[in-house]
Parts: sequence; structure tokens; C-alpha cells
Amino acid sequence: MERGVAKVIGGDPKGNNFLYTNGKCVIIRNIDNPAIADIYTEHAHQVGVAKYAPSGFYIASGDASGKIRIWDTTQKEHMLKYEYTPISGKIKDIAWTEDSKRIAVVGDGREKFGAVFLWDSGSSVGELSGHSKLINSVDIRHKRPYRLAAASDDTCGSFFEGPPFKFKFTLRDHSQFVNCVRFSPDGNRFATAGADGQVGLASDMGVWISCWSPDSSQLISASGDKTVKLWDVGAGTAVTTFNLGSDVTDQQLGCLWQKDHLLSISLSGYINYLDKNNPNRPIRTIKGHSKSIQCLTVHKKDGRSFVYSGSHDGHINILSGWISNQVSKMVTNAANELVSCSMDDTLRYTKLDKKEYSASDVVKMDFQPKSVSVAGGISLAVCIGQVVLLKDKKKLFTLDNLGYEAEVGALHPSGTTAAVGGTDGKIRLYSIQGNTLKDEGKTLEAKGPITDMAYSNDGAYLAVIDEKKAITAYSVPDGYSVKHFPFYGHHAKPVSLAWSPDNEHFATGGMDMMVYVWTLSDPDRRIKLADAHRLHHVSSLAWIDEHTLATTSHDASVKLWTITY
Repeated sequence: MERGVAKVIGGDPKGNNFLYTNGKCVIIRNIDNPAIADIYTEHAHQVGVAKYAPSGFYIASGDASGKIRIWDTTQKEHMLKYEYTPISGKIKDIAWTEDSKRIAVVGDGREKFGAVFLWDSGSSVGELSGHSKLINSVDIRHKRPYRLAAASDDTCGSFFEGPPFKFKFTLRDHSQFVNCVRFSPDGNRFATAGADGQVGLASDMGVWISCWSPDSSQLISASGDKTVKLWDVGAGTAVTTFNLGSDVTDQQLGCLWQKDHLLSISLSGYINYLDKNNPNRPIRTIKGHSKSIQCLTVHKKDGRSFVYSGSHDGHINILSGWISNQVSKMVTNAANELVSCSMDDTLRYTKLDKKEYSASDVVKMDFQPKSVSVAGGISLAVCIGQVVLLKDKKKLFTLDNLGYEAEVGALHPSGTTAAVGGTDGKIRLYSIQGNTLKDEGKTLEAKGPITDMAYSNDGAYLAVIDEKKAITAYSVPDGYSVKHFPFYGHHAKPVSLAWSPDNEHFATGGMDMMVYVWTLSDPDRRIKLADAHRLHHVSSLAWIDEHTLATTSHDASVKLWTITY
């Protein structure tokens, strides 16, 4: 989301799904059960808009480079049908003709601000002329004869007849940027929304987007005044005002009316299901990450599993607070707390029962922490130039002047040993004696700089991954001797590792977009999840149970996988 920029929410012509964009991705959600979702990640640049074809069989999505991709909706693979570059800059809106054969695209091109073309050849079927600045919005009447309307930053709207589409006249009803234009479903009217607060009707602040009711008798508009208004078109008056909050992040930048559902989207990225009977409280609000996810962990309570994910912008999903900087790593401890480390040089202990932060639960570190591990009541933080042992949210012992660059740490479940992996390809084992870390001179050799490592839940094995793409498991009872390893499979650096609850399998994820599930007793038995997060590297892994694996990535999504051995 971007302040002052409309976010287009696309509707499924069959009424089942809605779609929107985030980063380089297009997200498709079931409108009745938004937990059912899919993601399209094939764009190389930030995606601005995505729209279903009226047939429902294809989606057209446009990105910041001016590229439009038309792809299949009926298959999980979302195969690409056609790809064009109709303008030379950011695409801001897309419209289809009702026969799904023609597409209009507008945005911020260098030579032109819009184009209309045949979907299956790219051949032009008109010219979108008449504007001196970027075009923000476009729509096509879904009745014959076709008509096209556009809205621009030059404070004007424009009207075209076709096909082939030709300029007919200019609309000068607005005094500031025109953000949106939409035809009514019956094709008899169209509405514009502008930064001057006008919807051909009225509002208190800039109106970013509007959407018609299925019967064309009403209209909703989303505004920077943190409200969504429901309009009676015949009377020209607002009959309901939905108040979505008072914070700047509650500004409303998008809306959709689909079947009986009224949706709006806030600057915060929250998607609100509006309630006509209670306009001050949404029926439900969908919250999630809008930035790349760096880490995740699983906490079990009362027979249920909860997934906690931390992102680049400092948000931890499920919690009602945030850290001021990127969340690097997090784990849960025996005290029912979420322990997270961040680039703001802190460790934070969050009580999961309360799901909120307290200043007394923040431990300020001397240097930026890269990794945190827990066992029993103790925590191990690996920082730049330091290794710190903590207990009861207080520092017990600090190792300085390490003589190597520590990258990641792991505490043995017994709380008696701390393993620290370095960029020199070595794992150093420290014994925990009282309140101190003691170097016993025990060092394990890996193939390259350590990227992640973890002890199995029963403490019998230490699994390690490194930049040389080697996966190594050390047997703890056998003096950390190597067990059947190293394994190789990743084509690029593996960065995350997690043990299954069965202590027999562990998963690794890498910058090659792949996830492998390894079997300890049989090195040749491995499960490969290719393109787990297409075009995005896998940033973190966590097991829900021995057959369910959660993965996350820079595509800001969490995926759940069923693992069958």
C-alpha cells in the first residue's frame, strides 16, 4: 500500500474470489472463506493491478515496467497465455470488454498513457488520446455498443466510442487528480472519483476509488478521510458511512462490491468486510504481511498449533504490537513466550497469552543480534561480535573478542551445551556451567560458512547447513561424529533448517526457491518441493506436526505443505 495511491481490488465474475496485488505478487482469495488463497509470483517487477476476464478463465496483471501478463485461472500452475508491453511505464488499471477479447491498459508511459488491444494478438483496437498526464483508471461498458472511460492526473476524464476506440469528449467535473472511473453494471451510467473529494457526489477528503452495487442502484466509495460511503445513486446522497478508524493507516484506498460482500482496503493493508447494519465495526478484518517475511515459528497450546511470522517491516503476525525494525529470528520458550531478535539491537519476550509487548520484556543488546535460541529457561543470542547467554530476561554472560565471526547459535534441549556456527565454517561447542559459557575446545568442521543449524527435539542430533550447499548431521551421543552426511541437493545457498517432531526428518530451504525434507536414517530418501515460493527464496521453515510443514519467503506469504513419506 502507498499513501495517496488507489489500490484496485478485482472481482471474480463468478462471485467466488477476489484478487489484489502486493509487491511482485497477485493474491487470489475466496471471498466467503479468505483463508483459502492462491498466489501468482511470475512478475519480475512490482505489480500494480490484476483483473479477471469476464469469462473467468484468465487474469490480466500489469506491473511497473509496463508489462502485462495474461494467465490461466483454471490450473494450479497458472500457465502464461500471452505477454505484452503496451506502455513503457507503470500500469495502473486494466479493463476487459464483456466478450473477454479486448483489453484496455492505462498508466504512466513515456510515449503514451494507455492502449487498447486484442487479448490474443496484441493488435491495437483504438487510441487512448486526450490526456496530458498519466491515466489512473480505465473502464469499459459491459454492454454493446462498447464505450470506454478514463481518468487522469490532468484533472480530466475522457470518453471514447468504439471499437476501434476513438476519443469522443472530455469531462471537466473535477478540480484535482481524477483517481477512478467505473461504469455501472447495467451500462447506463459511470462514476468518477477524485482527489477533490468528489464522486460526482461528495466526500470530505480525496476519494480514491468507487465500486457499483450489482443492481446499479448504489455505489460505495473509499476515501482518505478513513471512511467508506454507501451512496443511493438515484437520490445522490450517502445513506451509510462506514468509519474505519482514526489513525493515518486507516485511510481507505480501495473497495469492492461483490454479491453481498462489501470490501475495503486500508493504508495498513488490512482488508475490511463491511457491515451495513453496524457501519462502525467490520464483520471481519483480514490482516497479514505486506513486506517480505524473514522468520517463523510454531507454538502449540491446548492441542492447537499457532504459526507466528516476523517480517522485514518489523511486524509479527498474530500479535497486536510491532518491533521498530526487521525481525531476524524468533522461537518460543517453555514459559509460553515468543522470543524474537531484531535489527533494532533488542531481544523481546512476548507473553503469548496476552499477545502484546511490554517495555519490561525488552532486553537491549550491545550489538545487533542475528540469531536467538532457547532451552528451558535460558536464551542464547548470537550478535555481531558477541555471544550472549540470558536467563529471566537478563544477561548472564557475554563472550567478547571471539576471534571469529559468529553467525548462528543453537542450544541443546538439555540446556547444557551451546553450539555457535561461524563464517569460518566451524561450529564451536561451549558448555553451560552455572551462569557462564565455557569453551571446551571442541570444534566441528563444516564445508563452508554456517547459515543455520538446529538440534533435534530429542537432542540426539545437530543438523547444520552452510554456504557450500552441504547439509551435515552430527550424532551427539557419539561425540558429534558425522552421520551419513554431508548431503547435497540445493542449487544455491540453503538458509533455513527445521526439525520434524519425529526427530527422523528435517527440512531445509534455500535461495534456489527449493525445500528439501531429509531422512536421517536413509540419505537417499529425500522429498523435494521445487519452486516452493516461485521467484522468491525460502526464508524460514517450521513444522506444525510431522506431516505438515510451514514455509515462508520474501513473497510475504506463508504456505502449508502436507509431507507424505
